[in-house]
Amino acid sequence: MNAIDPRRGQHLVKAGKRRFRAPLPLSRAVMARMGHALLDRIDKRLEQGRLEAWLPDGTFRVLGGRAQGWVCEVHLRDWRALARLVTAGSVGWYRAWELGEWSSPAPERLFALFMANGRTLGGVARSHGPLRWAMRMFHWLHRNSRMGAKRNISAHYDLGNDFYRLWLDKGMNYSSALFDDPEHPDEGLAAAQIAKNDAVLDRLSLKGGQRLLEIGCGWGALAERALDRADIDYDGITLSHEQAAWVRTRLPRNRAAVYLRDYRDVRGQYDAIASIEMVEAVGQRYWPEYIAAIHRLLRLGGRAVVQYISIDDALFDRYAQSADFIQTYVFPGGMLISESRFRALAEAQGLQWLDQRDFGMHYATTLRLWRERFEAAVDGGHLPRAFDERFVKLWRYYLMYCEGGFAGGGINVAQVTLVKPAA
Repeated sequence: MNAIDPRRGQHLVKAGKRRFRAPLPLSRAVMARMGHALLDRIDKRLEQGRLEAWLPDGTFRVLGGRAQGWVCEVHLRDWRALARLVTAGSVGWYRAWELGEWSSPAPERLFALFMANGRTLGGVARSHGPLRWAMRMFHWLHRNSRMGAKRNISAHYDLGNDFYRLWLDKGMNYSSALFDDPEHPDEGLAAAQIAKNDAVLDRLSLKGGQRLLEIGCGWGALAERALDRADIDYDGITLSHEQAAWVRTRLPRNRAAVYLRDYRDVRGQYDAIASIEMVEAVGQRYWPEYIAAIHRLLRLGGRAVVQYISIDDALFDRYAQSADFIQTYVFPGGMLISESRFRALAEAQGLQWLDQRDFGMHYATTLRLWRERFEAAVDGGHLPRAFDERFVKLWRYYLMYCEGGFAGGGINVAQVTLVKPAA
């Protein structure tokens, strides 16, 4: 196993700061005029919900308020925050938050408000001008070729098992749980993660003697559950050294194997395939290869279950033209899918798309519970020493940003069964 870098996390917190400094040469008076003009635009396009804003010039404004929706507040301490937003989009908005140029008692509600109005807001909160092209180039340089995928996965997942185990459930599931009621998650996170894995395995209907491949095996929670439920043989693949080391300690060697391998390099035939929130690490350019791999590796009549995160098709093109906060700071090479485009690729390959189930609000709840556990680990002083305050702020923002995205409805998570017809 690779040695853990004592500077873990620093490559993430430095990413956007190093590459995407928003140009801010204007006087404060000019920025104030531009700031009010931008707020006017936002006000006109907020079709639902309300934003209460306290501004640097001492004024107070209410934006939106025309229809029911998310209600939130923001305290804008410096006009430069809006300048960063308009030039560098979500990357600039995070940088402004990190610098203390704006705050909110509940940033996740602000993100939900903007996501809920994503279609009408259009490009208001997206990067513009030269920075947009620079960020697009950044994303292209982090494309998921075989070598690029290894680097990108390592940058995120090899932060270390000792980090992730502090705030994930005891099964180490890093994907959306499935609750009886996401508004009242009384069963707790661990039980809801087992329910998610059972939902996947119910779709596969595995029988004794069959072979299961998991593309992106994580820390082995689904594998362990599958082996408990049926006398099967299991192969899991990952590009994370940390994950592979963890999984190999929890699975029986006579029935399971875990490989450090790219999905494009897997050979053989399987009765079933599971892939839980791995496709977001593939990238649009490589979706056809991912779908082709599933088709090639499935036996005739075989079934695959994909749990995927998608962004509203109406927002996809603009999203895909740049690099957002997550792609820049947290998960290089990551990309949410366009469900319609992805489904078309699967069906063109000859796979049947069956029994899609959406459960985006369950992910919002999962993220809230992760954030509560993360904050408890921070407050208790349990975070590994390598993760400094800048990293803590980055991860806190990341969890709130994602929670707001799902709560606002523009981002979704779903399970679907892909069937390779027997004839």
